[in-house]
Amino acid sequence: MTVRKTIRVLIADDHPLVIEGLKAVLQKTARDIFVCGEAPDGRRALAIARKFPADVYVFDISMPVLNGLEAMARLLRFDAAARVIMLSMHDDRPTVEKALRAGAKGYLVKESAAEEIARALRAVHRGERYLSPSVSRTLEAASLFPPRKASAKCDWSKLTPTETRVVKLLAEGLGNKQIAARLCILSSTVHVHRRNITHKLDIHKQTDLVRYAIREGLAKP
Repeated sequence: MTVRKTIRVLIADDHPLVIEGLKAVLQKTARDIFVCGEAPDGRRALAIARKFPADVYVFDISMPVLNGLEAMARLLRFDAAARVIMLSMHDDRPTVEKALRAGAKGYLVKESAAEEIARALRAVHRGERYLSPSVSRTLEAASLFPPRKASAKCDWSKLTPTETRVVKLLAEGLGNKQIAARLCILSSTVHVHRRNITHKLDIHKQTDLVRYAIREGLAKP
């Protein structure tokens, strides 16, 4: 019989209910995980970490006094091997990428954190990276196309206002007839717009066009 090593966790969040909720879930479903410390802000979290190091740290990004990113940066200065999971209400690409570049090993969205916290802690403790599914989808969509500066071909600013609206509606799953009705134009005109879009962006598959629309912020994932 394999006995799991107890994973010591420090949770820092300025909302006590968040900490209590995560603790309750872990106490009920994860006997191999022990919350050894809790803090209402980044400064207090660091003070605890210096005296009682944890195996994994869970830091809310938006904490008072010292936010999660800065707290992580300071933690990594005196403990380069520290494993940190960022906790946030946001799953937008800039915020996620900033956290990962700064050294976070995981990223949890608060609305699903209770369901994922045990899996995330175990994965990060094993040396793996863990991202909430919505975060993974955001990064996957963003990685399908390079930034506009790196590619002159993929530049949505080349599109006319009507072509841009066509792309948005395609990304919503509408067909040519539905788009024509929405824009009060002929289906044949929609076909012409789609042909122009394909030529200007050099994107030939609708699935790739949808991903591009998400990547450029023209549509939501």
